[in-house]
Amino acid sequence: MGPQVSGVLLTAFLWAGPAAAKCQDAPGPGVDWSGCSKARLVLAGEDLTGTIFTRSLLTLSDFASSKMAGANLSETEISRTRFEGADLSRANFTKALGWRANFGQANLTDAVFVSSDMNRSNFAGAKAAGANFNKAELNRSDFSGADLTGANLSKAELARVLFQSAKAAKVDFSYANLSRSRLDGLNLQGVNLTGAYLFLTQIGGADLSGATGLTQAQVDVACGTPETKLPPGLVAPKSWPCKEEE
Repeated sequence: MGPQVSGVLLTAFLWAGPAAAKCQDAPGPGVDWSGCSKARLVLAGEDLTGTIFTRSLLTLSDFASSKMAGANLSETEISRTRFEGADLSRANFTKALGWRANFGQANLTDAVFVSSDMNRSNFAGAKAAGANFNKAELNRSDFSGADLTGANLSKAELARVLFQSAKAAKVDFSYANLSRSRLDGLNLQGVNLTGAYLFLTQIGGADLSGATGLTQAQVDVACGTPETKLPPGLVAPKSWPCKEEE
């Protein structure tokens, strides 16, 4: 083995050594597990405040009721991981992958999910006021009963998402895909629907009288009822109520 090759191998070993060592650190506030493979963890109820999980593998893990305020999970894989009831306020999930992740009843106040992929995930009952889901993939997810007051869902993929009984005042849905999502019965005061795609979006009984950016063309492809309240100048199309899909 030549001196150049051995030197490269030695450098790689010295680089990997500390990185591998930190992955063995015990869980606790501020622990740095960035780049670590930690699938199937069971850390329910733990104090993991400010932890760093960037680019880690946390699939099939259990963080239910844990304290994770300010945690960094950007570019981390969390598919089928449980966060029910966890404190994830101000947590960073930018570009994270979390198919069928469970955030039910979690505190997601001011959390960041920008450009994340959370398709088919559960956010039912979550406290997500001020959360940022800009450009996130959330198709077929469940936000029923969640507090989304002032949340940013602009340019998000929200097809067939359940928002029933959610608090959605002042949500930014601009340029989002809301096709076939369920917004029926919601108070949508101050909601921004500029450029949103509302094909067969369920808005029966919803109060859209204070929504901004809504056009007649959007209303015409949505599914409302006689109880739906529209902004001044917009009218219910003759196609309402829509026929049930087979």
